[in-house]
Amino acid sequence: MFKPSQPRGCHCCFTPPHIFENAALNAAAFHDVEAKDLQQPLLDSAFTSLSLRSLRLARAEILQRSAQARRRAHRHWPTGNPRRHIFDCGTQNQLPGAMVRKEGAAKTGDSAADEAYDHLGATYDFFWQIYHRNSLDDHGLPLTASVHYRHKYDDAFWDGKEMIFGDGNQFMFRSFSIPIEVTAHELVHGVTQYEANLIYWGQPGALNESVSDIFGILTKQRILNQRAEDSDWLLGAGLFTNKFQGSAMRSMKAPGTAYDNPVMGKDPQPANMDGFVYTTKDNGGVHINSGIPNRAFYLAATKLGGYAWMRAGLIWYRTLTSRELARATRFIDFARLTVRMAGRIFGHNSIERHAVRDAWVEVGVLRAPKATPA
Repeated sequence: MFKPSQPRGCHCCFTPPHIFENAALNAAAFHDVEAKDLQQPLLDSAFTSLSLRSLRLARAEILQRSAQARRRAHRHWPTGNPRRHIFDCGTQNQLPGAMVRKEGAAKTGDSAADEAYDHLGATYDFFWQIYHRNSLDDHGLPLTASVHYRHKYDDAFWDGKEMIFGDGNQFMFRSFSIPIEVTAHELVHGVTQYEANLIYWGQPGALNESVSDIFGILTKQRILNQRAEDSDWLLGAGLFTNKFQGSAMRSMKAPGTAYDNPVMGKDPQPANMDGFVYTTKDNGGVHINSGIPNRAFYLAATKLGGYAWMRAGLIWYRTLTSRELARATRFIDFARLTVRMAGRIFGHNSIERHAVRDAWVEVGVLRAPKATPA
């Protein structure tokens, strides 16, 4: 099995490319704004996100060589404490921008900068207090974020070493720093980068996205002190403006139902393998087919009940960090590993193992076990 020694870069964006495509094409459906006024920010965001994905491989070796140096630089920082640095791009595309807040400093008064600071801290605290993980690399990696990236940029992304937030076009999307699950989702791409380095294509890429959705929603649930049965299981629920109808970017409870309108189209996520989408777009459908493992986690977590990070979340976290994942891990491989991990942690005949197995069976990734003859 693949055992990553150093991380490779990954420009993992929150907004799926099909949303940009549909919205830019259907911008004329907005009656109180000229189509061209909305189309340009959307097209710019789509082009920027596409360019960032293309840069991923080019930067991989640079990030790989610098990983040990970064670890040496922060190895003396006290464990259990985040080290945050927030920068302001001033709507330009130069990263990281101007420093506006560092660890322990007072609020800036800029909502995006202060939200980024708070959400970086909340994500760090979640992983430290729940799984005793010391930042993304488990070695105290400083958490850096840049806000106000580009003009009306409709996305947020992890570029392999920092978080970047756009302000949204303010007609469709609000600032991407608002929902805590967006920040947590993107930071978890960093955890995956250091632990499993799943190929960002096809099924392993969809698993990469799903893992980020899962721990993004768990961070949100913990902040809200929600049990599995009380959560909305929505990713990006606070992104849409009042002028635009849509509940969220993605629904883990009911993939394919997050939005359905003339501008964005219908949410294309499948809820089971019968609806698996074969495509070359979106890195082989990484933001689309992630709905299948997302629903598997939802089913397992709600079957077990209580705080989802305690049992279902622990199983998924231990699977991610087990070093048993190949870079090209498929859904069926990941499913088998989670079932095996549930058995290791809670016992072969435990309700946890049965809940995980049954969840993967329900979404069509695993087959139902044969009945034992009476």
